Amino acid sequence: MKKIVIEVGSTCTKIDGYDGEEIKHIDTVAIEFKKHYIQQNRLLESDVEDLVNVVNKYRKKYENIFVCGTSVFRTLKDEEREIFLNYFKENTQLEFNIISQADENILTVKGATKNIKEALVFVGGGGSTEISYYNDGIKQMSNNKIGVMDILKVFPDLAQDYATTSLEEIMKYIDERIEVPDVKTDILILAGGGHEYFARTSGIRYEKNTLYVDKYEEIMMNIEERIEDTNRYYTDISLDEIRSRVDEPKWWYCTRAMCAFVLVVAKRVNAKYIVPTDISMIHGLI
Repeated sequence: MKKIVIEVGSTCTKIDGYDGEEIKHIDTVAIEFKKHYIQQNRLLESDVEDLVNVVNKYRKKYENIFVCGTSVFRTLKDEEREIFLNYFKENTQLEFNIISQADENILTVKGATKNIKEALVFVGGGGSTEISYYNDGIKQMSNNKIGVMDILKVFPDLAQDYATTSLEEIMKYIDERIEVPDVKTDILILAGGGHEYFARTSGIRYEKNTLYVDKYEEIMMNIEERIEDTNRYYTDISLDEIRSRVDEPKWWYCTRAMCAFVLVVAKRVNAKYIVPTDISMIHGLI
């Protein structure tokens, strides 16, 4: 690999590589920075140590590594940020780059819109949600300081085997708290990492992307099927069964909340099609 990008989010740390021709996802590791920060009002030493171990694992194999953090790392107090950054550099010999919400959004949108003229791009995370209207360039952008971990804090049952709170109630809660560009567009692209993986693993329906050609955006679904399947994902699909057969079961705790975010945004813009991708910041950085 010519370059490795380690993107540290509120819940998931994504490791992606670029070999000079293609971007390849290497691994996703669940480190619940946001959840524990909400509980303790500080970064947990054990979480920081887990991150250092992950980074050092790849530092032994690769020379060109870029490490960046989003969401919860933007909110650190000055003293806490300095302590964390110094500790990280001392123990990895690498810089930890805190990416602004706007830059995270711009980079991800750049990677998601290489082969399409117009779409809404949704970048969801543990502690933030970025939504952009793209039409030969970003025309409108909404950066929200609310993410899936904020929903789980209020509705913890979403992480149980089956949800007891209805999808409609979750959507109403999100709809009252999120800003979305005031546009109408047919295509909603899901980016930020993990959406294609979710679609292929969760049991919801999808088909080949016939809207445009992009090797990183191979599948799609129509909005009617996505609504039906999200309702099934709340009441009929066992989260415990999925967690029992995947490598990172913690990653799945936030997925019902993320599904509700997607439908709220799709409804606001009258989207007809959803394109789930695993595109993240590395696609814009490269």
